[in-house]
Amino acid sequence: MKLSNIKSQIVVVGSSSIDLVLKTSKIPTANNTVLAENLKSFLGGKGANQAIATSRLGAQTSLISRIGMDPYGQQVLRNLNEEDVNVAYVVEDEDEDTGTAYVTASDEGNAITVVPAANYKLSPSDIDEAEKNIINADLILTQLEIPLPTVEYLFKKAKNLGKKIGIYAAPASRLSDAIIDYATFIVAKSTDLELIFGAGNHEDIIKHLPNKLFVRDGANSTSYFDGSEMKYFRKNPSTEAHSMGLGDAFTSGFSIALLHGNSIEDCVKFGNEVALKAADYRGSQKGLPFLEEMKELVSHAY
Repeated sequence: MKLSNIKSQIVVVGSSSIDLVLKTSKIPTANNTVLAENLKSFLGGKGANQAIATSRLGAQTSLISRIGMDPYGQQVLRNLNEEDVNVAYVVEDEDEDTGTAYVTASDEGNAITVVPAANYKLSPSDIDEAEKNIINADLILTQLEIPLPTVEYLFKKAKNLGKKIGIYAAPASRLSDAIIDYATFIVAKSTDLELIFGAGNHEDIIKHLPNKLFVRDGANSTSYFDGSEMKYFRKNPSTEAHSMGLGDAFTSGFSIALLHGNSIEDCVKFGNEVALKAADYRGSQKGLPFLEEMKELVSHAY
């Protein structure tokens, strides 16, 4: 496993938001009321999560995103600045609020309702404004908390510029053939495969995209097809995982390992290790590890 001090250039195109988390004993059903133990707020958004994760792991990261001109937006900006993420292309929208996610967290799992707000105003023109940054990128990362036409435009631009691009296909939506064909890699939840790729046996879907589709399942496991056989890697947390943001953490770790010239297998293992660290804390960003911490870990594990 190779981890150098070279700073890769990563551009993340995606969402920024605030997560409002209610801790309950169970997920309420329709016409049912439950009492919450507490309400806490955390910084989130899949784009911001990946930007901060890759920045902590040693990349020179820029974020293309939209927030509102409100207190939540200012909180997001301050945090990104403190994490050394370039916010030159984070647009403050005069007409929309900052995105929010309402999370009911219980031992049964999480129920999440997202209000995209400014995130759904991210447009192709915002991507064009950042073209100079994109031209210099070693890798582009994106997700699906922004409009799908904007994602499709981003892929078209990446292809025209000959840039590597990875996508965490969440929240799940059907991906076009153009996105699937050009993506350097795709990360998806096992429960979303048919929605993303169309009807079919899960293993057949995975085998159709060797070394490209990486499927996340359970607390912290990843499977993929290496061209010859199915591969399965699990890195269980020692205690019950906080599952918010683990897909973003995995995607970020995988990306960093890939840019450091590691094998696909080592990239998957490293992504799992990064996600494992993130699972130690509630919220999507607090537990994201730093490069020096991961260097020490992999020096003993690999």
